[in-house]
Amino acid sequence: MGSLTNHQNQHDDKSTEQPHVVVIIVPLPAQGHLNQLMQLSCLITSYNIPVYYVGSAIHNRQAKVRINGLSPHDIAKIHFHDLPTPSFASPPPNPNSSNKFPSQLQPAFDATLSLRQPIATYLRDMSSKANRVVVIHDLLMAVVVQDVASIPNAESYVFNCISAFCQFSLNWENKGIPFPIEIPKELPSIEESTSEEIRNFLALQMEPLKYRAGDIYNTCRLTEAPYLDLLASEDETGNMKSWAIGPILPTKFSSANKSSKCLEWLDKQETKSVIYVSFGTTTSLSDEQIEELALGLEQSKQRFLWVLRDADKGNVFDGEVRRAKLPEGYEERVKGVGTVVRDWAPQPEILAHPSTGGFMSHCGWNSCIESIKMGVPIAAWPMHSDQPRNTVLITDILKIGLVVREWTRREELVKASTIENVVKRLMASEEGNEIRKRAEELGATVRQATEEGGMSRVEFDSFIVHITRDNDLLPISSAQHGTQLI
Repeated sequence: MGSLTNHQNQHDDKSTEQPHVVVIIVPLPAQGHLNQLMQLSCLITSYNIPVYYVGSAIHNRQAKVRINGLSPHDIAKIHFHDLPTPSFASPPPNPNSSNKFPSQLQPAFDATLSLRQPIATYLRDMSSKANRVVVIHDLLMAVVVQDVASIPNAESYVFNCISAFCQFSLNWENKGIPFPIEIPKELPSIEESTSEEIRNFLALQMEPLKYRAGDIYNTCRLTEAPYLDLLASEDETGNMKSWAIGPILPTKFSSANKSSKCLEWLDKQETKSVIYVSFGTTTSLSDEQIEELALGLEQSKQRFLWVLRDADKGNVFDGEVRRAKLPEGYEERVKGVGTVVRDWAPQPEILAHPSTGGFMSHCGWNSCIESIKMGVPIAAWPMHSDQPRNTVLITDILKIGLVVREWTRREELVKASTIENVVKRLMASEEGNEIRKRAEELGATVRQATEEGGMSRVEFDSFIVHITRDNDLLPISSAQHGTQLI
């Protein structure tokens, strides 16, 4: 992006003075959240605005190591600030749990609650060095940034890492009233798809969220306008601003992944012939389910690229990771038709590759928004959290995917025959071709929205103009006299 060149130049002559505006990014320490806020950081730096990415040393390192498609040159512009975080347990995921919510990450989430005071101190220090401090935080980090309210020249914005459809439906569920618009099918309750611990963690954020000045959504108004409008209608004050700026994926991918074995393998395949299989960073399948999936892919006789990795621990650099077993001789049998990858894979580039014709996914919002932008249809297999609701959006509302396993049957083993059938339907049937056509058309629309003059680009430009506005700027010295809340 970075299209506001006149606006940039207006402030270039201040480069040797105190910065007009600084942006401080505060992510939740989970990969899908770290990733989206890294993408956002790169976009903001393209407007010559200083960005500070704030978190524990472990999670800042994780964010930098896994820069999917982002340019190292852009990452180098971001200032990373490591906060002192108490040690936390980092247990392995439980692949046999009936509830697939990644409870192994909860200790890392809980550890963030100790960051309120160090973040408040950091914000006050930054507020003495800039005319305005703009804090952009994950919804689940509202409690630790709430002292923004005590700093006269600071303001905060929530970055929503889930779909507007999911956010809207959860909000209305919490109100206990019927949805104001028709939903194509009954949605799972939040109790079914999460843990009690994360619901308690979410409850802590509700009061501090009132301090925010606005909301940012990683979605496109052309795909989710009704739900964005409903979310905006919730603002009783009439002062809350919101921007739908997605997808915030880079327009051009870094050349750093060009030598990836995944991409080299895809280069040898026919156009749209490969189904990409990946369940993200928070899903652990049982050995029995992995065997059924392996056999289903093999029996479908469709080309596949399967990323088989265990879910993340709270500390991804801590100790051994489970290496799931495949059926005896499996990789040799499928050689030439399919390939199994156990390392970190460049997902955006895989989805953008011309050989990729489908995506079997857990339907985390990162994966959904990447697939939507690349025009790739989805075989949806939701596991937890927002994923079942995203599945409804993908399959029943946007109609760019098929369901592998209905949510009501989530505790059942998905048999190889079911997997084989869904893969064939998506990759080798008239039904699949129609779905793919709709996905490609939607992808073209969404990509255009992020280009110069497109709807998402215009909204992002509007956000940049808003946070760099000159009105109501306080002298730097006044920032040091805020009321202490801690």
